[in-house]
Amino acid sequence: MQIAITRDVIESARIMEEMKAGSDGAVCLFDGIVRNNTRGRQTLFLDYEAYEVMALQQMKGLAAEAIAKFGVRDVALVHRLGRLEIGESSVLIVVASAHRGAAFDACRWLIDTLKKTVPIWKKEQFVDGAVWADGEPFPEEIVPAAVVEG
Repeated sequence: MQIAITRDVIESARIMEEMKAGSDGAVCLFDGIVRNNTRGRQTLFLDYEAYEVMALQQMKGLAAEAIAKFGVRDVALVHRLGRLEIGESSVLIVVASAHRGAAFDACRWLIDTLKKTVPIWKKEQFVDGAVWADGEPFPEEIVPAAVVEG
């Protein structure tokens, strides 16, 4: 497992290559990036803060749980802190598995659970003010599709 909290740029391509092994049939990557708007408000940048010791411990626990729960071979979880500009990666999740279904399921569960449970906070700076954002593990527009695909 590769679990890290960093203030440096996340090296997505390097981490994904390091995760691949001969027994894998799939590597699923989630790259959370800073978008330029939220609910119609223009975003300037994001600031991420964390209770780092607890966040790192919880991220390690989530990775171990994903391996056990979904039967995937390996997991990488990397989250960036500090000021991030539009287009930069804030969180990277890589799941390596013999089969794609397990890799997709584990990757989705990891990002949703991380956003909901790990003590990492995001302050969104807009052109007209700033807010601390709540985690949104299951956006309403996605829940019905996920239930149908079940």
